[in-house]
Amino acid sequence: MPVIESKIDTNSAQFAAYREGMLQFIADWRAVEAKGRKEEESKRERFHKRKQLLPRERVHLMLDRGSPWLEFSTLCGYKQHDDKDGSLAGGNMIAGIGYVSGTRCLVVASNSAIKGGTMTPWGVQKTLRLQEIALQQKLPVVSMIESGGANLLYQAEVFIPGGKTFANQCRLSAAGIPQITVVHGSSTAGGAYMPGLSDFVVMIRKRAKVFLAGPPLLKAATGEIAKDEDLGGADMHCSVAGTAEFLAENDADGIRIARDIVKSIHWNAQKPKLELREVRAPLYDIEELCGVVPPDYKKPVDCREVIARLVDGSEFLDFKTEYDQQTICGRAVIQGHTVGIISNNGPITVKGATKAGQFIQQCCQSNIPIVYLMNTTGYMVGTESEQGGIVKHGSKMIQAVANATVPQITIVMGGSFGAGNYGMCGRGFGPHFIFAWPNSRTSVMGGEQAAGVMEIITRQKWEAEGKLMGETDEKMLAMLRQQVISQFDKESHAFAATARLFDDGLIDPRDTRKVLGLTLSVCREAKLRQVFPNSFGVARL
Repeated sequence: MPVIESKIDTNSAQFAAYREGMLQFIADWRAVEAKGRKEEESKRERFHKRKQLLPRERVHLMLDRGSPWLEFSTLCGYKQHDDKDGSLAGGNMIAGIGYVSGTRCLVVASNSAIKGGTMTPWGVQKTLRLQEIALQQKLPVVSMIESGGANLLYQAEVFIPGGKTFANQCRLSAAGIPQITVVHGSSTAGGAYMPGLSDFVVMIRKRAKVFLAGPPLLKAATGEIAKDEDLGGADMHCSVAGTAEFLAENDADGIRIARDIVKSIHWNAQKPKLELREVRAPLYDIEELCGVVPPDYKKPVDCREVIARLVDGSEFLDFKTEYDQQTICGRAVIQGHTVGIISNNGPITVKGATKAGQFIQQCCQSNIPIVYLMNTTGYMVGTESEQGGIVKHGSKMIQAVANATVPQITIVMGGSFGAGNYGMCGRGFGPHFIFAWPNSRTSVMGGEQAAGVMEIITRQKWEAEGKLMGETDEKMLAMLRQQVISQFDKESHAFAATARLFDDGLIDPRDTRKVLGLTLSVCREAKLRQVFPNSFGVARL
């Protein structure tokens, strides 16, 4: 297979400037994450005083030591609702794909160190996305629960979507996906159904509290006075109600039991036998990615320079090179996984759309996953493009993306504008996984273009009305223009996009190859794994 020969001068001033800019984006992102970690850490003494582990300590103890861990949506809800500076970002939960007792699982922990682990509107949406991943990728779900339930200040945004999370639990169980839950503390009201709908439940003695109505609500509703332990304590649920199967003495003991449960279900016994494939490093250091891509999305970059630092042996079989130079398609191997790659060296033209549509169909014919390296300003516009059928041919590409039968994984590495987001398998088109670099931008169009459109429309309206524009009007238009640009810049920022779950999380460009290798492995295994569904899920009878 042909090898990509890099034309990047890694000793150039441009490379150094690009690298510095990208490292700053990464540092800004990590600084926001650090605020959340600091907020968690500030509760350490309180947790340890009551002989509890911090939520992140629980996650670390649950995971196999030294195994891969891919965390999702660390900036979920960034500067939304109660979050003023990013310190509450993450949706009040920690979640990712990791290994438990040698089994690849979806691991979730309520972040009870932040607002008691209460569910925010975006936290509920994150939960729904995690359940979608678990179902599609056939991953056992291991949950560590300690939550005050829904954040009542936002109950109108939480209530109905929250119900869907419970419906999904039922469907996961019926689909043959095991759900193991450790209750470390309070899990009340609707939250009581989280363990109630799990297949295996471990409760911590004298810490777990699971009831539909706690003592205050019970007294207000019925006048009955009851103690926490009698109403919903771990001993009661294990010995009387039968809601839990296992009683643990403390957090660490509960995690030990959960790991034993995962081991006991022998999930790997049904793991498909897959051929071992040779893995070769790229010819170019992946560290160079920070200097390859300009931090300013408006500046062009040859996507082959990125591909050369991601794929095995830097080998890439370019498809229809002479037909269109702006939409790049080709075959490669990433950590032993054969893939089709689609990326952008400019707007998607009529030829680019037809080229990509054909390439997607070929990948489906050969059962080859598709990786989208997105950096697009969108579809080409203009009289020539419209007359050439860009709507028609762009629609064909979008149809191919929407109906592809193979796993699709998207990396937003730069611009993600307009319908280009759709054609390059953005969130709305259900990629199996989608991650973004911290320099990326996602919007219906750029701020300058949006401001220009609004200015033109305003001027045309005034002209139609016969209004003569004065100095005051010009100043008003200039101010409006700047407001639009500022709004679009803010809303298209990578932090704003990931806050709204337009992706599954931000990643360091230098981790892209690892992330693709892991997610391709997850998808490959899921497609061949046998599960044993039943009619209604496992219920306690």
